[in-house]
Amino acid sequence: MTTLKLKCPELLTGRALIGGSWVNALDGGTRSVTNPATGDLIAEITDCGAEETMAAITAADRALHEWRQLSGKSRSQFLRGWHDLIVYHLEDLANLLTAEQGKPLAEARGEIAYGASYIEWFAEEAKRIYGETIPARSSDQRIVCTRQPVGVVACITPWNFPNAMLARKIAPALAAGCTVVCKPANETPLSALALGVLAEKAGIPAGVINILAGRTEDIGEALTSSPNVRKLSFTGSTPVGKKLVAACAGTMKRTSMELGGNAPFIVFDDANLDKAVQGAMASKFRNAGQTCVCTNRILVQSSVYDSFKAKLLVAMKDLVVGDGADKGVTVGPLIHERAAWNVKAMIDRAVAQGAQVVPDHHPEALGPCFVRPTLLDQVTTDMDIVQQEIFGPVAPLMRFETEEEAIRIANDTPFGLASYFYTADAARVWRVSEALDYGMVGVNEGIISNEAAPFGGIKESGHGREGSRHGLDDYLDIKYLCVGGIEQ
Repeated sequence: MTTLKLKCPELLTGRALIGGSWVNALDGGTRSVTNPATGDLIAEITDCGAEETMAAITAADRALHEWRQLSGKSRSQFLRGWHDLIVYHLEDLANLLTAEQGKPLAEARGEIAYGASYIEWFAEEAKRIYGETIPARSSDQRIVCTRQPVGVVACITPWNFPNAMLARKIAPALAAGCTVVCKPANETPLSALALGVLAEKAGIPAGVINILAGRTEDIGEALTSSPNVRKLSFTGSTPVGKKLVAACAGTMKRTSMELGGNAPFIVFDDANLDKAVQGAMASKFRNAGQTCVCTNRILVQSSVYDSFKAKLLVAMKDLVVGDGADKGVTVGPLIHERAAWNVKAMIDRAVAQGAQVVPDHHPEALGPCFVRPTLLDQVTTDMDIVQQEIFGPVAPLMRFETEEEAIRIANDTPFGLASYFYTADAARVWRVSEALDYGMVGVNEGIISNEAAPFGGIKESGHGREGSRHGLDDYLDIKYLCVGGIEQ
């Protein structure tokens, strides 16, 4: 069993947070959370289902009236206090995250800070929820638009960023005046529950934040069918997102969907190759390639293809695979054995279709959840791996000849989340940025996520935005007031 040495041991809890109380499942059921690097047990968590979810929805609904009546400044102060506690306990939270998710400790620290930045941002935005006045068509009328919280919000988050994904959903919801019921991934619920502990310490009222993990289908059905839940925000795969949108239609819930990606990384012949390699490494191998905005296809113009490949190989040889808790490790395990098997199967299919695995000096995998960083050469558009989200440390290289061909290949996917390209041509910056069918474009930059920018995609990568001033929009309803009888 993994023993975590936390300065604040109470951050490690397996009980659900419902209505301000830490509770076990009604039937006493539990499920295990294990370390993907070692297979060791970390904790047992309560295995919640539909009844516990309905109790959480009821608690959130009861807390809604008082929470929405608070001033924006008051909600801001609660959020700021929560942010400060997260920053204070950053090291404990990072150790907890690495243990259950596997990413290197340095990346885990970065995720905690990243998640906290959203809470800080929306603490400030809570005071800036503005309405508007519209000139009326007659002198005895006034037209006013106000913005009010949508109500109880369901937040469903994935295992790849268990702290940040939840923080960037809860923060705008609370800033807007909503209350939340949160379902973290069963692989990584401990980071979410630790956030609940700190929210309680920050004085956020009981029932405003509710967090439970367990039987996914039962919890999901309760959240989507309840008329008291007025919005659902989901980060995860496109197939699951489509099912959730369909299930929410019965009660006409608003939805925000941050779904799968197939990000192209385009290197033009005028690019600074050293910076392009640096950007590709950051985008491709962060979190062992398990991010929705990960580089999925590297498109390199033929005249610089060999030079870029050689530089990328040199950079890849510096990657250190191992337990994320060990010093110097830069690539941790995949989340579970099934994920590792799927990625290895993708590599095998690509090789069978004509791709070449470029030799490297990495050791063999350290365990069933590990996949060594792999460079695939001679990848072509007809290979399966080009149309699939890899979600692992595999970099497929493809050649292109012209700008038009690069754009055509990049857009040849049903997904439209993130994209990247490197060039020194100012005119090309605008042409390619506007031609790429993606919600986000990194120009000469491999890391594009931050709290001040609207994160989200188009096409089958979803709808809605997280972060920036636009991040509040999905949690607010516009109410139009027509006031008549105003005599001059």
